[in-house]
Amino acid sequence: MADETAVQEFKKRLRGELLRPGDAGYDSTRKVFNAMIDKRPGAIARCVGAADVVACVEFAREHDLEVAVRGGGHSIAGKAVCDGGLMIDLSRMKGIRVDPVRRTVRAEPGLTLSEFDRETQAFRLATTLGVLSTTGIAGLTLGGGLGWLSGMYGLACDNLISADVVTADGRLLTASTAENEDLFWGVRGGSGNFGIVTSFEYRLHEVGPVLGGAVAYPLDKAREVLRFYREFASACPDELSTQAGMMRLPGGPAVAIVGGCYCGSPEEGEKLLKPLRTLSTPVMDLFGVRRYVEMQSMLDDFFPPGRRQYWKSNFLKAFNDEGIEAASACFAAAPSPHTFFWFPGEHMHGTASRVGLTATAFAHRQYAHNFSIFSQWVDAGDSEKNISWTRQCWDAMKPFMASGVYVNYLEEEGDPRAREAYAGNYERLVALKNKYDPTNFFRVNHNIKPTV
Repeated sequence: MADETAVQEFKKRLRGELLRPGDAGYDSTRKVFNAMIDKRPGAIARCVGAADVVACVEFAREHDLEVAVRGGGHSIAGKAVCDGGLMIDLSRMKGIRVDPVRRTVRAEPGLTLSEFDRETQAFRLATTLGVLSTTGIAGLTLGGGLGWLSGMYGLACDNLISADVVTADGRLLTASTAENEDLFWGVRGGSGNFGIVTSFEYRLHEVGPVLGGAVAYPLDKAREVLRFYREFASACPDELSTQAGMMRLPGGPAVAIVGGCYCGSPEEGEKLLKPLRTLSTPVMDLFGVRRYVEMQSMLDDFFPPGRRQYWKSNFLKAFNDEGIEAASACFAAAPSPHTFFWFPGEHMHGTASRVGLTATAFAHRQYAHNFSIFSQWVDAGDSEKNISWTRQCWDAMKPFMASGVYVNYLEEEGDPRAREAYAGNYERLVALKNKYDPTNFFRVNHNIKPTV
């Protein structure tokens, strides 16, 4: 860090707290979702407004400090925290205002999905966000934002109207189709490469109770279930978003499972889902009419904070019988009961798939399925076998993968994989990086390296 006099002067500029190692709250604030991550910043600035963020950027730039930015702290790669340097913590910035007439919302980056949805649902409104209510809205949106409403309303980034962004030179810019349009394009899928967003404005949609849940069948039915799901998903209307794979129920058997959310008429949804729910006798059928906020928290218990996490993810080029066989064989050897083998994973279709590949920085709309291995375990002593198994399965599944990867599921895998995350939009993003961050000040991310 800088000398103590400079640090104290910086502290006076902040409305929020500045935490140092040993301070109360330092250790709890530096902890993130993935228990594999154990980094110790030189200081943590707990920002409460845009002026604090500007002060952080200026201080870090003046003293050549590495900067990590935390919204919800859900980055699987641990990009929300750094060793040494300055952690800019936005988790206290939770302001939100819904305009029910215009059907828009202005939201700050410290909000989680549950906090955001609770406010918008007071007016029976929602927009696409992720599928875990503990996720932060900021990183999710900046990386694209798949969710239960993607088929009907597109990705989170497709519903972004504007963003206020603190750039590497300390300016606070508004990015929209009317102002700084190039920056607006880049923040919709370019992750945190171009600045720190201090406010998001989203388009909202009328969303009341949904028909949502999941149906699970015995694992020995996995091949049959996934073959059926392949045809079922290909014919899904926009109103139905689904995802599928294999997992072990808590304290119960291993299963093949399909989750879904239908945001149309419940009666029509019941008809549509009946074939999926009556393939044979299910182990579990949780489909029912529920509040949207309940749908958004349905998976929370399966991804509690404090577990060790190691993920691998890629979009699929082939969801065929050979892939189903390979996936079934891999999952059968999973060393942890908490692991999800999400093949074929999340279904990309409907409105999300009809946006052009270059319309936003998110570049993967041509792929129907996003395959992921979500390895989770509790004990540090089990890390080696879980990581090894994940990598072996990853190698076995490579013949079925496309070259693109969802940046929000990307581990710490370096430049080649970062390029895959931005795919055909990478060179345009480099040009944007050259303009807004030529020194690569914002580099604790899945980095787009400037060339100037």
